[in-house]
Amino acid sequence: MARNRLHNEDVLVIGLGRFGGAVATELHRLGNRVTALELDPMLAETYLGRVGRIVQGDATSVTMIEELKPHTFSASVLGVGSSIEASVLAAVNLIDNESPKVWAKAVSPAHARILNRIGVHHVLSPEIESGQRLAHLIGSRLMDYIEFDDGFAIVKMTPPQEAVGFTLQQTQIRQKYGVTVVGVKSPGQDFTYAKPETKVRSGDLIIVSGPTTLIERMAARP
Repeated sequence: MARNRLHNEDVLVIGLGRFGGAVATELHRLGNRVTALELDPMLAETYLGRVGRIVQGDATSVTMIEELKPHTFSASVLGVGSSIEASVLAAVNLIDNESPKVWAKAVSPAHARILNRIGVHHVLSPEIESGQRLAHLIGSRLMDYIEFDDGFAIVKMTPPQEAVGFTLQQTQIRQKYGVTVVGVKSPGQDFTYAKPETKVRSGDLIIVSGPTTLIERMAARP
């Protein structure tokens, strides 16, 4: 069976640690043309055949980044996290060489601020975001949780008891709580887009979007 090509982009990934390695292999699996730069030759060797092209070298070296020509890639992903200094220097090299889009991993809020200030387009804090996400899931009816920068979230959750046995129009969840049910999943079935006539049953899961504070307020209901 041919590989499912969801993308067809040239992407540069710097650092093949847990984060960078996961990004590189998934990008490759999705059909992108991946070039990976890794300082550790032994680690680089373990990715042979798992990404398109591997270069062993130092991302803090201006010459090395110049040779890779970041401006010819659709995007660059900076996964270096063990050294903030190395991360910042590599980011500067990518920006100076006109990478059109730089995604960079930050290991702390201070690191994130520095990356933002030097012009990184997208700063990711996976460890911090995972901890915040887990805090929302523990001890609540939320099953999954994604929050955006503007205080807006999308969650998967069990429905409040007051909604079970009624259609979404009858429950008036949007009017009561200021959030929107965008999908419903019944046991053994796929998620379906929510309609006013969609009936919520016991055992269902719902996908809800809206302001974080309002979602949490509804999730606190029995």
